[in-house]
Amino acid sequence: MAIGSKNLTPADLDKIEDSVLVSELKKAREELFNLRFQSATGQLESHGRLRAVKRDIARIYTIIRERELGIRAVSAAAKPATKAKKAAETAAEEA
Repeated sequence: MAIGSKNLTPADLDKIEDSVLVSELKKAREELFNLRFQSATGQLESHGRLRAVKRDIARIYTIIRERELGIRAVSAAAKPATKAKKAAETAAEEA
């Protein structure tokens, strides 16, 4: 997934697990830091990139928060991995 691109839509984010979203959020925040640093030193070529990365960060935060509140369910593509993980944890606890 490319941060700051048009292919980062809420529909695409629905298909991603929370752990991957958190890692993408971390990458986006690092990129925003680097872009701000470039802007401060006069090296930034594309000022629109700042806006795009900020919006992507907001989208990711929104998806994470909606999942916490139960407003947005994790899509079917991300659920099987979660179920397998829970089954493994349950088996480990029983053993």
